[in-house]
Order: sequence, then C-alpha cells, then structure tokens
Amino acid sequence: MDKVKIGQFIASCRKDKKLTQEQLAERLNISKNAVSKWERGICLMDMSLLKPLSEILNVSVNDILSGEKIPEDKIKEKSEENLIKLSEFNHYKSVTIGTVFILLTITIIIVYSLIKDLECSGYTTLLFGFSAVVYFYKYKQTNDKNLLLWAWCMIIPFVANFIAFILSTI
Repeated sequence: MDKVKIGQFIASCRKDKKLTQEQLAERLNISKNAVSKWERGICLMDMSLLKPLSEILNVSVNDILSGEKIPEDKIKEKSEENLIKLSEFNHYKSVTIGTVFILLTITIIIVYSLIKDLECSGYTTLLFGFSAVVYFYKYKQTNDKNLLLWAWCMIIPFVANFIAFILSTI
C-alpha cells in the first residue's frame, strides 16, 4: 500500500468536495491530526473508516486503497490487487506489534541483568539476532534498502555478542 499516494488522493478528493481537514475529521468522529497524517502519507486510516470516508468523498473504497480513480475496465483487477496488498499490510502490522513486544521484553531482561550484575551477553545476542531477522524480513516485504542496511548493522553486534557468549560459557 502506497501511503503517500493514498494520502494525496484523499487530500485531492477532500479539496474537490471543498472540505477542510477539520470538517472531514468531524464527519468521521476523529481528530484533525489523524486526517493530516493520512494526507501526508505517515499512516493509513483505521480500516473501519474506509466505507464512511469513501461515502463522504464520493469515491469507492477501491479508489482510496489504490490512491486513484479506477477506470471501469480495471475494477476487478485492482480489487484483487488491493485485497492482497491489504492482507499483506495487516500481516506486516501484526508482525511489527509482536516484534516490538519481544524486543521490549529482551531489553527489560538485559537492563535487569545489568542491574543485578549478571551476565547478559546471551540476551544481547538474542536482541541483535532477532532485530537482524526482523529488519531483513521487513526489507523483503518493502524492498527498502535502508532496512537491509539496518539488518547488517544488527548482524555485526549479533556475531560479536554470540562469540562473547560462547567464550563466557567456556
């Protein structure tokens, strides 16, 4: 899902209807800041708002998810494409939430180990290893080269911590 393209489309439709961000937000019972974030491509709306938003802007849900008006002869094709993208986006979002939880848990364990003066290289190995896998997985999903760089930035300390962990157990 191209958040920027979708945001620009929403902004364009809103302006065509001569609505301000505040008026659109009011009709959807959300904050003006939420509409602003959509239009700047920072995030997407909650999926429960797609239908009401499409009705207010007088466009289809498919048009919103595509970020453009879809010609009649391309509706079926675009619908299938959007459904697949939406499914991938929701999967990506749930993986991200789970990842954040696991990373926070490992970080708390590391801090606790440091406070109690316990060996924590095993935990840091987990943290860097898991982070490397997550960044690589996100790279595979988005093809964002920055994420591949971050994956490598996590692999190097992973290897160093893994070696330190093995040496500390000998």
